[in-house]
Amino acid sequence: MTVPTDKPLLAVLSGERRDPPPFWLMRQAGRYLPEYRELRAKKGGFLDLVHDSEAAAEVTLQPIRRFGMAGAILFSDILTVPHALGQDLRFVAGEGPRLTPILSEHGLDELTPDLTLLDPIYETVRLVAGALPDETTFLGFAGGPWTVATYMVAGQGSRDQAETRRLAYGDPERFGAIIDAIAALTIDYLSAQIDAGVDAVQLFDSWAGSLSPAQFERWVIAPTAGIVAALKQRHPDTPVIGFPKGAGGKLGPYARETGIDAIGLDETVDPAWAHRELPDAMPAQGNLDPLALIAGGEELRAAVADIRRALAGRPHIFNLGHGILPDTPIAHVEALRDMLAEPLQ
Repeated sequence: MTVPTDKPLLAVLSGERRDPPPFWLMRQAGRYLPEYRELRAKKGGFLDLVHDSEAAAEVTLQPIRRFGMAGAILFSDILTVPHALGQDLRFVAGEGPRLTPILSEHGLDELTPDLTLLDPIYETVRLVAGALPDETTFLGFAGGPWTVATYMVAGQGSRDQAETRRLAYGDPERFGAIIDAIAALTIDYLSAQIDAGVDAVQLFDSWAGSLSPAQFERWVIAPTAGIVAALKQRHPDTPVIGFPKGAGGKLGPYARETGIDAIGLDETVDPAWAHRELPDAMPAQGNLDPLALIAGGEELRAAVADIRRALAGRPHIFNLGHGILPDTPIAHVEALRDMLAEPLQ
């Protein structure tokens, strides 16, 4: 794979070690930015903003203009896939997403897919790709099938995904059909993002940590491996980052068995342990606690230094262990950027 030397993050995804490390922040295009809140107020609901390609492109670009991250993450949502599969999607203020009909009570055959709902997202990708600085890597994404399925089955987020886990144990054939439908569309969705202009893609499996080892193997590793293999057939030079939040000790099998090119670490993972357990030279991404970024000061500086030292022996993309929080001070993100520009001592 030939990687442009002017894209540091893409170079790291191809296996290069860079010091200082390139960085981007999960949910960096969002509520902590005053320019985002201003645009959101003008445009209305969250889903309206996602489907307004020009506005979504603007949101994607806002943190790059302000902070100069090495990576831009597409502004969208993992629930665009169930929406396109035929579930109604709405976001309730203060409560989060709601999907209907819920698949704990209804069948996939009751849904009428509408893949045109994804067209505005592809247009967002084209607009952003044409506007990013040459050195910025453009990241597309989708939700991991397990995580997306938890919303489709329950109709909303939950603390322990119990309803979905019950269905997976009680009727694995029916649940497997849901996973297969999500995975099939995810392959086409990510492939279309790549065709439209993203440089790499990430699979967010935000609820992977709720599964037992055997269920993790069945509902996280196996479908992820299928998605990665299909994407590699279509786009052999496009890196895939996997982020199985909460996987803990299952990170090693996930990294070895899914075919991903790089792995995201959440904030609960000891980066020194991860460096020992992960395949040699696999790029790692992460894993600053979002609350350490809010704290700032010496606590932030110490945490940043610890992560950089622990992962200095492998390709490393600096990131948070999960999404940036809405009350994060802008000055702390600026301080993080400046810390990361310094060589590791």
